[in-house]
Amino acid sequence: MAGSSSASPAPKILLAKPGLVTAGPGVGKFGRPGSEDETVTHHRSRLPAIGSLNLLSDSWEFHIDRFLPFLTENTDFTVVGVIGPPGVGKSTIMNELYGFDATSPGMLPPFTTQSEDNRAMARHSSVGIEPRVSADRLILLDTQPVFSSSILAEMMRPDGSSTISVLSGENLSAELAHELMGIQLGVLLASICHIVLVVSDGVHDDCMWQLMLTVDLLKHGIPDPSSLTSSHLHSSNVGPEKENKDKSFDSEGYMATPVFVHTKFQGQNFTPLNLMQLRKALAQYFSSSSFMREKCGNLGKENLISSTVSTTKSNDLHSTPLSLILIPSKNKDDMPRAQHESYISALWKLRDEVLSMNCPSFARTVSERDWLKNSAKIWELVKNSSIIAEYSRTLQNSGMFRR
Repeated sequence: MAGSSSASPAPKILLAKPGLVTAGPGVGKFGRPGSEDETVTHHRSRLPAIGSLNLLSDSWEFHIDRFLPFLTENTDFTVVGVIGPPGVGKSTIMNELYGFDATSPGMLPPFTTQSEDNRAMARHSSVGIEPRVSADRLILLDTQPVFSSSILAEMMRPDGSSTISVLSGENLSAELAHELMGIQLGVLLASICHIVLVVSDGVHDDCMWQLMLTVDLLKHGIPDPSSLTSSHLHSSNVGPEKENKDKSFDSEGYMATPVFVHTKFQGQNFTPLNLMQLRKALAQYFSSSSFMREKCGNLGKENLISSTVSTTKSNDLHSTPLSLILIPSKNKDDMPRAQHESYISALWKLRDEVLSMNCPSFARTVSERDWLKNSAKIWELVKNSSIIAEYSRTLQNSGMFRR
């Protein structure tokens, strides 16, 4: 994605996800085990669990120290993030992009996928942002699910308020904070990634489309990680009279290239009519969004399993294709061979097509390590964004969320 690169060794680990660490007895304010007060009880851990590489912890704070040693001064790298609701296959897709071979005996996947036990208990397996980096310098960011009832349940106090400080200095209800978390996550990924996979469940789910339109609306004033200036560090919404106007406009106007992925398609949904309608809907939905202005290479040829949506009009040079990829349901019972093989081949095609995309670079050349350090600063801009705060107040005043 960026300019020249230096030879970089493959990371020593990062293949297996670190195991969860069970905390010991709580320590109260006087240092005695077991005397944890109510305030601490209702708040989740302030730091990622020992052994975790999470960039974004469950307390909604950005941590770089544990992941930084795995990055280099290399400037030729690609950042791919993923966002979507629970159980749509985000981690499975990221494992495929990593190049993980599930047939290798004794090897754990880089990203833990949803287990049957977690699914039965309506739990989520990913927390915050979990990063991995492959030997070919592909930085993958798996994220906690949006629209997740299990996350909402964990962050809600008995009085309905949020245990997590989503907007700096504001006390919000858990429902409103949960709504804003998905938006903030989307804004961050759109700012620090080259490609964002937007994963939806089936043919009729447009919740992620709505979320990405909101992200496009609220991202203004957030630059890419290569373009931070002193003015950005003081305010996330810089006025038009700033210095280096042209370059600042480019950095603030940066938007990661989205790839819309719809999973769990059943055989009866792979009809020419359904595909045509979905393409048309996607084109109309994002016709006036910033996503349409990005210059990005087309994905592969269209077929029944992996389908690219082209919305480019011959008379509109500023329009650009939006990418749509369909992945069938992984169901070995109904069609044990054909359907399972089509699912695997769809993942392979997704990987090949995403890795071959020629997407926009950041405004300036930046190393992996500087990208990570600046991403932490980008996160502070997101949490302190006056635009997102104003949107929060609008939602609060709408009466949709408790106070």
